Amino acid sequence: MQLGHLKKSWADRLFSIVNTCLLIFALLIVALPILYVIAQSLSTPQEVIAGRVLFWPRRITLIAYKEIFRSKMLLSGYKNSIIYTFTGTVVNVVMTVMCAYPLSRKDFVGRKQIMWLFVFTMIFSAPLIPSFINVRNLKMLNTIWAIIIPGAISAYNMVIARTFFMSNIPDEMIEAADLDGASDMQILIKLVLPLSKAVIAVLVLFYAVGHWNSYFDAFIYLNSEDKLPLQVILRNILANAKMIEEMADATVEQSERLALVEVLKYAVIVFGSLPVLILYPFVQKYFVKGIMIGSVKG
Repeated sequence: MQLGHLKKSWADRLFSIVNTCLLIFALLIVALPILYVIAQSLSTPQEVIAGRVLFWPRRITLIAYKEIFRSKMLLSGYKNSIIYTFTGTVVNVVMTVMCAYPLSRKDFVGRKQIMWLFVFTMIFSAPLIPSFINVRNLKMLNTIWAIIIPGAISAYNMVIARTFFMSNIPDEMIEAADLDGASDMQILIKLVLPLSKAVIAVLVLFYAVGHWNSYFDAFIYLNSEDKLPLQVILRNILANAKMIEEMADATVEQSERLALVEVLKYAVIVFGSLPVLILYPFVQKYFVKGIMIGSVKG
């Protein structure tokens, strides 16, 4: 009996060691590129161009970020991305909850058939040209609604929210509120939503990150430079070395200017990723809980 217990203990220890090593390896794969980019963006151009910067900045300076804040184009893109992300996330979360909650109610007639329609959209989606024609016919081209309305709801996120409602909101509680005379909207707002902070945080994170990183829809539907989001501008900048050279200070010498251009590439990447890095710690505790409940218990 003791021998069996000892073997099991060693097996657990071996599993823990292997698991820890794999997690550390995964952490290094994710963290080292981030540290590399941040270190390059905070180092002086001379250190970067000489190849002496790896994962820690040398002779720390904010010169690249100062050049970014001088660019009206980048600041305009930043403002547009914030507007698109905030507005789009609000619309997405509201639409997802309004769809997921009725489909989680067992007394909702036809909910299985409607769910199959949503699953169908997860497998088959409209091609690009019909989607473009549809947006054009709705007169949404070159407007904020061309970015928000076509993706107003994600079927995958709706399934997560529906599963969460079904698993964590007791039917007895809803029935009691119904007997007390509460309407369906009152039950949703005063009872269901306060108990669903975890899944709402997950939805906010998924949708916000998706909107912030999205560039393809804006690339297709927007043609005014003053309406482009940050990611499209960053793509254009990184794909066009001349645009980065125009951002660099024209008063510096040519050799220093070329070095500054190299640092600017890294600073632009950090500049575009910063909001997501700031948002994630605030919703992390809800994120893991919401995903586990929404996926495993369903």
